[in-house]
Amino acid sequence: MRFEKFRSILEYNRKNQNGIAAKVRDFYFQMNMNYEKDLLNLMMVVKPLFNKMNYLVIEMPFKDKEIGAISYKIDYFEYTILNSSLPKVNVNFALAHEIYHVFYQQVLSAKKIELYMNEHYYEYEEEWAANLFAGILLMPTPSFTEMFRKFKMEQSDEDTPVTIIVKLMNYFEVPYMAVVIRAYELNLLPDGDMLQELLNVSGQMIEDEFATLWLDERILQATCRDDYARLEHVVKQIGTRCEHDEILDSVTTTTILNNMRKIYDEIRG
Repeated sequence: MRFEKFRSILEYNRKNQNGIAAKVRDFYFQMNMNYEKDLLNLMMVVKPLFNKMNYLVIEMPFKDKEIGAISYKIDYFEYTILNSSLPKVNVNFALAHEIYHVFYQQVLSAKKIELYMNEHYYEYEEEWAANLFAGILLMPTPSFTEMFRKFKMEQSDEDTPVTIIVKLMNYFEVPYMAVVIRAYELNLLPDGDMLQELLNVSGQMIEDEFATLWLDERILQATCRDDYARLEHVVKQIGTRCEHDEILDSVTTTTILNNMRKIYDEIRG
């Protein structure tokens, strides 16, 4: 990431952190959880809330690895589809990002399809806000600060500035750049040469650091999970109930399933 863009994101995040943190607190309340408690399995705790909003959340491998997630409306249903062709850390962040759009921005009321582009911070306030929300949700201030200080105290002479970042990646299961941004939001790292070094770390360097530190390299890999068959089964069940209640007819249900299959065939990797 370019230094100038990083500084712009950091300035935005520091300015808007309190407002977005209030939305994170509200989301914890909706989940019936204590605020700032680490989310060990975001997908598990968020699915019931998505269901209440009439959203179905699934994972599917996309052929396009630039797309992190798609949220869209079609017919009578709404979906958030996460790209399982990406590493687990990216899928986690994409899910948290989409939570902001679905629960706090309602972008889909204005347009049918919304794309989250993998690890890109575009010059749109709504995307920066969603990324800030995801960072605060997945890396709560107390535990992130505590673990940062713990890993810093454990550093040896052979360690580099990247060492702390990848340990935090492993602990919170989030992307590299999200950790760097969060650390600077909380004033845990200094500007200067260290920042320039952190901004120029390659994917291969991150993988090498994971291997050196014996961290869980699986979170850097794609799961390629495909929930489409489960999704189709759920929609069929809903369609059957709607037909029984005379809300929909069988032709409409078939049309919905055909539209789903068409989209699936287009994006499936």
